Amino acid sequence: MTTSSHELFITGLKNAHAMENQALSIMKPQVARIESYPDVGARLESHIRETEGQIARLEAILDSLGADRNSLKDMALSLAGSFAAVGHTAAPDEILKNSMANFAFENFEIAAYKSLIALAEAGGHRETIPQLQRNLDEELAMADWLDQNIEAVTLKFASLKEAGETAKK
Repeated sequence: MTTSSHELFITGLKNAHAMENQALSIMKPQVARIESYPDVGARLESHIRETEGQIARLEAILDSLGADRNSLKDMALSLAGSFAAVGHTAAPDEILKNSMANFAFENFEIAAYKSLIALAEAGGHRETIPQLQRNLDEELAMADWLDQNIEAVTLKFASLKEAGETAKK
C-alpha cells in the first residue's frame, strides 16, 4: 500500500469512528423519548450496543495501525448528531422523521464500510476485514429492520394520531 493509500485507509477509519460516535449521539436521545413504539425503542437500544462494539473494533484497528483517533472530528460529528436528534423533537411526526433519517444514516454507514473493506483488500490490510465486515453486517441488519418496519411505524403513527393519542414519540 502506498503512503497515500495507507493514509486514505487511516482517514477512512477515523471518519468511520467519528460517524459511529455521531450515530450514538443521534440514537441515544431518540431511544430516551420513545414511548408508543416499544419495538423501535428495543431495536434502537440493541443497535446502540452494536454501535458501541463497532467503535471498539474501529479503535482496535486504529491502534493496531499506530493511528490516533480524531477527537475533534468525533466531537464535531457527535454535536451535529445531537442537534439533528433534537431538531426532530419539535416535529409532530417525530417518529416518522427519525425513522427516515435513521434509514438514510444506516445506508451512509453501509457505504462507508464497503469503501473501507475495498481499501483494506486493495491495500494489504486483510487482517482488518473481519472486524469491518462485522460492522457492515450489523449496519445491513439495522437498515433491513428499518426498511421492514417503516410501514408499520407509519400506520401506527396514523392510527394513534387519528385516535387523538400522542403519536409523535
